[in-house]
Amino acid sequence: MRKHSSAMSLPGVQMSLAAEPALVLLSGGQDSATCLAWALDRFGRVETVGFDYGQRHRVELDCRPRLRDGFAGLNPAWAARLGDDHLLDLTTLGRISETALTREAEITVNAAGLPSTFVPGRNLLFFTYAAALAYRRGIRHLVGGMCETDYSGYPDCRDDTLKALQVALTLGMDRRVTLHTPLMWRDKAATWRLAEGLGGPALVEAIVEETVSCYLGDRTQRHDWGYGCGGCPACDLRRSGWIAYRAGGATAPAL
Repeated sequence: MRKHSSAMSLPGVQMSLAAEPALVLLSGGQDSATCLAWALDRFGRVETVGFDYGQRHRVELDCRPRLRDGFAGLNPAWAARLGDDHLLDLTTLGRISETALTREAEITVNAAGLPSTFVPGRNLLFFTYAAALAYRRGIRHLVGGMCETDYSGYPDCRDDTLKALQVALTLGMDRRVTLHTPLMWRDKAATWRLAEGLGGPALVEAIVEETVSCYLGDRTQRHDWGYGCGGCPACDLRRSGWIAYRAGGATAPAL
């Protein structure tokens, strides 16, 4: 597996980021929650933004305040760095998207090989709206949980897509915009290990208990790996990652 590489790992660069703010795309799921912990470990102030786009699993938005409160309670330094939260209305996206994430529809794979859960343009819009908000807030670092290692084939999760978007946003805003994707080259087991390395078992438990990744938004069934229907692709991925993480022991990789 290709490892995530970034200047973030260099001590001098990491120390310089401690004086800068960041904006984390926080959906209420496992990946974005792990990215919030990653950002709180690095940046001097961390704000969060969520998006209501008419998603079928809208319960994820209810998880966001509990996640933020829980993270603040885990680490006094994180509590001091945690800034404002923002929730943006993108419901027009849901109205123009005929997908299994925005409609009561069966999860299938189309002729092009894309799952019906793909919402065209979603991550492009998320980062664009986040960049517009960040511009006003004086923030140039945006953090998202997109991943090309364990994903459903979404083209807007690919590293090349997001690198191109970073260039476009920097040019369009006429100031440097940096998109951080710390999970890009980590599978789900490595994502669980990253959370453990950042906040120990307490953070892992918070993510298990307070996040939802299920495409159906099922919070009625509690599994070892968290809540979910247990049968959708998102639940399958989260469960298999958890099993691999637990089988691999508690050793966390370099952050």
